[in-house]
This record gives sequence, C-alpha cells and structure tokens, in this order.
Amino acid sequence: MVRLPDRIETEADLAAGAVVLVALEPRFGPVVAAGPLPLRRRQDGFAALAQAIVGQQVSTASAAAIWGRLEAAGLTQEGAVRAASDEALRGCGLSRPKLRYIRALAGAGVDWDGLRAAKTEEVIETLVALPGIGRWTAEIYAKFALGHMDVFAAGDLALQEAAKRLFDLPDRPSERNLRDMAEGWAPVRAVAARALWVYYRWETDREGAL
Repeated sequence: MVRLPDRIETEADLAAGAVVLVALEPRFGPVVAAGPLPLRRRQDGFAALAQAIVGQQVSTASAAAIWGRLEAAGLTQEGAVRAASDEALRGCGLSRPKLRYIRALAGAGVDWDGLRAAKTEEVIETLVALPGIGRWTAEIYAKFALGHMDVFAAGDLALQEAAKRLFDLPDRPSERNLRDMAEGWAPVRAVAARALWVYYRWETDREGAL
C-alpha cells in the first residue's frame, strides 16, 4: 500500500500521489509513465500569491515577463509594493485592476503562517475574501505554495482543454463539470492537475501552468 503524504513537498511525495492517481484513473497512466510530473513548489507568502494574481487571465509567457519585471524592480514584497508609486507598478506591466489587487493584498495583513497550517477549504475561504482573488487564484496558491495534495483549480482553461482531449469529450468541460469529474480523483487532485498540464503541453506545445 502506498503511503500518501498530506502535502506535496518533494518529488517522492508527488510520485506517491501519482501511483494513487493511476489506480483511480488508468488513463493518466501514459502521462505518469513518461517521466516525473513537475513539482512546481514555491515559497509561500505574499510573493507567491501576488504571482498568482499576475497570472490571472494571461498566458504563462506574459505572466512570467511581468513577474520578471517586478522582481527586477524589487517589487515582490509587501513593504515595497506599499511604498511604490502606481507608475512604477504599471511600468512593470500590471493592469489597473491587478495593480489594485496587489496593493490590497500588500495591505491586508494576511496571516501567512496561519494559512500554512490551514485546511484547503479554509485557505480558499480566507483568500477569496480578498479583492481580486477568486477560487482559481486561491487554489493555485494552495497547490503550488502550500503543497496541498487534494486541490484542483477547475476554472483553469488549460486543464479543461486537456481533460477534453485526454478523455475524448465532445466539448471542453465547464468549470462545474470538470470539478465534478475531478471528484473521482480525490484525494490526489493536485497530482491530476499536474498530469493534465503535462498532457496539455504534449497536445498544444504550450505551457498551461504557472
């Protein structure tokens, strides 16, 4: 029997989750067998959530370029964002709404340590109460910054397209339909998301994850 960790912290944790995933849904087998799934873990805290905001509704390449400019300008921490002018933030490529959301996040006093110990739904509930943070952003944070094993992000268009192709669906599933599908992949839905992003890259030659 595979010992399934609560969080994805290492490649071994991810591999253990992949064994469980393939047992639940064998159609993930070829993706898992092709090589290790991407870990994509990042340090939790303000920068990780701000980066997820930057990635909202833009391509991964555009998000990476904007985030790179923010890093180069030293604008990836709460204090620096609070002190920066709007012109400096917009000069890095932030739209007016995203500038507003990141400023609000910098001033929200989020208990990052508390989030680290919280359950998935508590993390999501806390984060979606902040301006500009919807369920997709909160789930991306829980997945990549906190390492939650059983969180998905069904609103992600790349995941929807990958599911359509992998499962030979007539249409791209809606967020609700994909969330319903993903129920069958619990308790390793974060592993399923990684596998679908890999499959999306195979099919489209484009990156589908941050």
